[in-house]
Amino acid sequence: MAIWLLCNGVLLIVAYFLGSFPTGYLLGKALQGIDIREHGSKSTGATNVLRTLGKGPGLATLAVDICKGAGAVALVRWAYGNPTFLTQAPEATNIGLWLSLFVIMAGLMAILGHSKSIWLNFSGGKSVATGLGVLLVMSWTVGLAALGIFALVVSLSRIVSLSSISAAVSLPVLMFVAKEPLAYVLFSITAGVYVVWRHWANIQRLLAGTEPRLGQKKTVSTDAT
Repeated sequence: MAIWLLCNGVLLIVAYFLGSFPTGYLLGKALQGIDIREHGSKSTGATNVLRTLGKGPGLATLAVDICKGAGAVALVRWAYGNPTFLTQAPEATNIGLWLSLFVIMAGLMAILGHSKSIWLNFSGGKSVATGLGVLLVMSWTVGLAALGIFALVVSLSRIVSLSSISAAVSLPVLMFVAKEPLAYVLFSITAGVYVVWRHWANIQRLLAGTEPRLGQKKTVSTDAT
């Protein structure tokens, strides 16, 4: 049992480090020699990179951050499909239950890693892109539905933070409608609450009517990823 727990613990550590890869920060240093955390919204997410460095770096950050979340979940699924890994499990272990549990735990660790990166003194982005990557591997139908909600709201409002919050709030309903396992529904609630909490300053600006829209110049910026 000890070896089995250790192997699963390693999966979670790797998931965190995948999520903690500071994409936006590294692009800021490499392309303009700046610390992206000192510009715009001071976030390392794709939206702030887009506004600070341009479309190319913004799209690159978005793609890599999505891959971080997807990679964390894919790693767990790969491990649980590996006979050598499964030989460490005690007899009578419910592999399906453990798989569901560690898929959501790895997803949460990747999301935490993105927003609280060990490489950036536990700062980072708001975990929307990384969370999307987790969802696309966990349940691609739910991931695409959440992306559709994000796209619809951003097309109507031109406010990225509102779109991210809307997608996050919709997750539990989407998981329930898709008849995903209870563990995935609980993940969607936890991840959704975390994303909304990370957008608390944005919510205050939304209520005050001061949240900037896409393409709008701003003195105090918000980043949704």
